[in-house]
Amino acid sequence: MRIICGKSALVEGINIASKAVSAKASMPILECCLLTAKRNDSGDGSFTLMANDMELAIETKPIEADILEEGSVALDSRMFFDIIRRLPGNAVEITSDDKNLTVIRSDKSEFKVLGHDGGEFPVIPDLGDDDEKFYTMPAAEFKNMIRQTIFSISTDISRPALCGELLDIDEDSVKMVSVDNTRLSLRKYDFDNAVGPAKVIIPGKTLNEISKILPADTDATISFRATDKHILFNLDSSVVVSRLLEGDFINYENMFANQPETKIAVDRAELLECIERASLISRDTKRSPIKLKFEDGQIIITCNTEMGTSYEEITVEQDGPGLEIGFNSKFITDVLKVLEHDRVVLELTSSLSPCIIKVEGSDEYKYFVLPRRLR
Repeated sequence: MRIICGKSALVEGINIASKAVSAKASMPILECCLLTAKRNDSGDGSFTLMANDMELAIETKPIEADILEEGSVALDSRMFFDIIRRLPGNAVEITSDDKNLTVIRSDKSEFKVLGHDGGEFPVIPDLGDDDEKFYTMPAAEFKNMIRQTIFSISTDISRPALCGELLDIDEDSVKMVSVDNTRLSLRKYDFDNAVGPAKVIIPGKTLNEISKILPADTDATISFRATDKHILFNLDSSVVVSRLLEGDFINYENMFANQPETKIAVDRAELLECIERASLISRDTKRSPIKLKFEDGQIIITCNTEMGTSYEEITVEQDGPGLEIGFNSKFITDVLKVLEHDRVVLELTSSLSPCIIKVEGSDEYKYFVLPRRLR
């Protein structure tokens, strides 16, 4: 293989592909990034970078490069990235021989690195390329859906299905749902579904890495399709293929079925600031919950710890009887931080029943938080 490529394009490509490099590889080749140079029948060249940890695989879209000789080689990802980003010139020449000895040159700098046979690198599963079977939606919206739900993914490996997010697609919407032992996050997006319904569980790691790659550009789109075992994401810069999680997800719709007795409409930013201030008195939010007292159009927020006490008060719109309820403050602030709307609605039934948090006037955001028993 022999190619000449711009340094900035290489750095960007490695930064994307290396997100799928195994942190604890069972084989040395899984710590590598695969470089592949090809020419098609018309003579046009294609240069790509790919990493695969057997659970998650990422391949860049073709990077602009002069393909002087076809071939492939797998290089240690961390070393390759460090070399490329520190090279002095703007153009990089990469050459590898039949023994996988790879020479990297730029200006007067030269590195010789022993790589691995590219033919031994694990390939990405073939999920087909039928455009009619791909769901398509704005990339920025998908990125927001991840950001607004990923914080409540379970870390309990004894229930592996909950260590990911449910992607639930019906006739006219897609829902992303995550849940742990004390809370649930649901984000819905309405879109034109021309493919059909689907339900898959995507690992949290996959969604976290996709979120890093996705642009915030409002014009960009993301396409995806799933099989029984894998899901493929087609991004502007790369193709991502991930294994799906097996097992049964919870029946999340039932968790929002009960009718609340009290509804509180409140300014989101003001509530967030008050809870964060009230929590300053506690070093451990798990052991020292905050208390929210709803009465006469007000929320009184207090926290009582061995270090002292705090008191906050907010004026709200209240519909229903008053009550007192305790929460781990982080579980409430996690929700309020990811929302971008001015007002939220808290739906409550009793001091021991879950709190439902929604955006005022919208059913696209639903959060379920279990309370803490107050002493």
